[in-house]
Amino acid sequence: MDSDVLTVREVAAYLKIKEKTAYRLAAEGKIPGFKVGGSWRFRQRDIENWIETQSSGIEPDKNER
Repeated sequence: MDSDVLTVREVAAYLKIKEKTAYRLAAEGKIPGFKVGGSWRFRQRDIENWIETQSSGIEPDKNER
């Protein structure tokens, strides 16, 4: 269960981007994430689904989040 939720550092490493970019994308709502206190967290399955939609060019349904 612990590995299901990723930190900014972990999601940045997973996506091979800089942490600063991960913060910006999360704040802009461009990658799926949520805040716990003041810290961003990401469900790995949401990130994987996001990658699939980005790869396929399909717009995600906002009601499915």
